[in-house]
Amino acid sequence: MRAEDVLGRVVLVTGKEEYLSARTVDEVRGVVRAHDPESEISDAFGSDLTLGTLGELSAPSLFSTVRCVVVRGLENLPEESVDGLLGYAAAPADDVALVLVHGGGPKGSGVLAKLRKLGTVTEVKSGEIKPWEMGGFAASEAKRRGATLDKRAAEVLVVAVGHDLRSLAAAVDQLVSDFPGQRIDEEKVGRYFGGRAEVKNYEIADAMLAGNRALALQELRWAIESGTSEVYILSAVAGQLRSLANHVAGNRDGGMPGWKLKNLNTQARGWTPHGLARAIRAVASADADLKGASSDAAYTLERLVLTLASYREAH
Repeated sequence: MRAEDVLGRVVLVTGKEEYLSARTVDEVRGVVRAHDPESEISDAFGSDLTLGTLGELSAPSLFSTVRCVVVRGLENLPEESVDGLLGYAAAPADDVALVLVHGGGPKGSGVLAKLRKLGTVTEVKSGEIKPWEMGGFAASEAKRRGATLDKRAAEVLVVAVGHDLRSLAAAVDQLVSDFPGQRIDEEKVGRYFGGRAEVKNYEIADAMLAGNRALALQELRWAIESGTSEVYILSAVAGQLRSLANHVAGNRDGGMPGWKLKNLNTQARGWTPHGLARAIRAVASADADLKGASSDAAYTLERLVLTLASYREAH
């Protein structure tokens, strides 16, 4: 984005993804400030906008003629202010960057339709990122920073960090900063984020459902000794078991990452519907034990490892 892309023009930011919208606003502000360090930055709310206030915000001051005006909540623009805003947007001031932020949804769609027809308006969409698109988002974030994040590494990073875009972008930024000019693979992601409890819990669950007793017990004991809550570990097992049961029943999630689908295909080979039903009851029983029926939580989970392995093999 360059100064000529925003000054004397209107940047229309639309969509529900607040992080992406905020980043676009920050980018426009940065471009204006780089063009003129003395430029003035101002904010307004769509609900308060009138032709008079817009004129005040965009008028040159004693200190600088270059301005960046951000109007948030465009969907709340009063009806009586629509014509004034459209009139300004059709012929914006040369030294002003006007940013209009619409939070998504049908409200105010009429104004959006009219703004989109103007040659002075550039729209930047902040579309909602679906859970199965998070890996692609992480990879694109790495590309923005001049790096390459492997597909599998991106998926592992999402499991470790979660689905908050700001946190995910920050994690990518950390990886790119620490491995400049290098291809970021699963090993590098694991080095930084593999120890997170969420990832370790899913690794334990995968090992349990795959019937790998030795690995499951080893990882389970390590996690408990490291202070991981037994309840959280069991929650991961229950979640993985539900996914496996749905998979075996034919209820496939079309948006599921490829690596997770591959894991489920591998695990499913050792399970029958009857074995899965018994496993679900065993997990429910372990849950009851952890919530008061048993005084030894670690033993409860170790017993569950052996129980699930026996149900997996009994087919």
